[in-house]
Parts: sequence; structure tokens; C-alpha cells
Amino acid sequence: MNDAGPRRHDPRLAIALDVDHLDLACLMADAVRPWMGVAKVGFELFSTAGPTAITAMVDRGFEVFADLKFHDIPNTVNRAAAQVGRAGARWLTVHAVGGPDVLRAGVEGLAEGSGGTAQVLGVTILTSDADRSREVLEERVALARDTGCGGVICSAADIGVVKEVAPELKRVVPGIRLPDSSHDDQASVATPASAIEAGASILVIGRTVTSPVQGMTVDSVHLVQALVDLADRAQLVGTSINHL
Repeated sequence: MNDAGPRRHDPRLAIALDVDHLDLACLMADAVRPWMGVAKVGFELFSTAGPTAITAMVDRGFEVFADLKFHDIPNTVNRAAAQVGRAGARWLTVHAVGGPDVLRAGVEGLAEGSGGTAQVLGVTILTSDADRSREVLEERVALARDTGCGGVICSAADIGVVKEVAPELKRVVPGIRLPDSSHDDQASVATPASAIEAGASILVIGRTVTSPVQGMTVDSVHLVQALVDLADRAQLVGTSINHL
């Protein structure tokens, strides 16, 4: 592993722990911890480990981004968001398409559960969706702002619109790729440096870094080397934005 360059737990970098085993997620988190300050717990890991996945990352010193994309009746969203807040999450995603009552329910529930320390991120338009109307984007960003969300999930291409409509909101950007990496199923991607320069607050780093570990288990023969490769890629991302 290359140890050159400064190390810090960058709060602008979120590692996407999209695996189905908590022990593997913990190994991945430990490998990138020198460079990344946020851990993303999504559907796959949460479905396997539940709130324990959140607390395990909090215990490791990460701020946790619970990417659960709530979209249900307001009462259900409110109560579920409160539980996510109690588990220690710093951010929780709720679909803006659910409307103001759903977003507000998530904001209020999360605040109750976390003692006011956590914030909802409104999901605007998924990066896998090639149909991205500016009108819809503006409407959903404004909705997130007006219902008390702390930020939004948006593509790098949408950062400028978000800054125009609600400059106070955090801009959390998935679809981040190292140069020459595959776009996979993402319709809108950006490099770490270009996204930060455009105004991203937090970058969600997934397959461009985690691909060496995808498909492995904690018993895989090549897991140790895969974790080394994972850490090296995380360092590439971290050093690429150190000057920004």
C-alpha cells in the first residue's frame, strides 16, 4: 500500500458499503478509514444487519449516511426515521417525489430520534435515470429546502441548479468515478476533483473504489489483497482532492 501523501478522514468522502455481510463491510470501512470520513449504509447492508450496521460504523469513527430512500406514508416514514436517528446516523435519504408530507415526516422523525443532530437528504433524480428535467429538479430541490432537509442527493451535472435554487443545502453526489473507470449503470458521472470543483459537499464513492472486493466473502482467499487494492484506490480519491 502506498503511504505517500497526507492522510485525513475527509468528511467530503463517503464510502459506499454495498455488500451483504457486516463483517465484510467493517473490513472495507477499516481499509479506507485513513482517507474517508463518511460511511454509506444502503439497502443491501441494512437489509442484512439492520441498525447494527449504522452503529458499527459510528463506533469506527465514521459519520453515517443511511441511504435508505424512504418513500411511504408519512407516519411510517416518521417512525422509521426516528429509529435511524437513534442508531446514530448523521444523514438519511428520503425520496422528494413522496411530496412535502413525506419529507417533513422524515425530517421530524429523524430530528426526534437523533436529538436534532441528524439531517434528511432529499433524493431528487436518480443518477441511473437518463430523463432529468430541470423543472422537476428545481421543484424537488425547493421542496427539500422548504421542508427542512439539510441537503439533497443530486448528480454532478445538477449541482449548478441546486446552488441556484437552494445554495444553503448540502449537495451529496453519487456517480463518482476515477478517470478511465467504467460508468457501469450510471447515466451521469464525474471525477472526484471535477465534482468538488463544481460545488459538491460530499462524494459517494462506490464501485470505482470498491470493485476489488465485490463478489467476495470474508472467507475469500484473495480478500487481503483485495482490501489492499481497495485502500490504494481510496487513497487515489483522497489525494485527488487534497488541494481543493
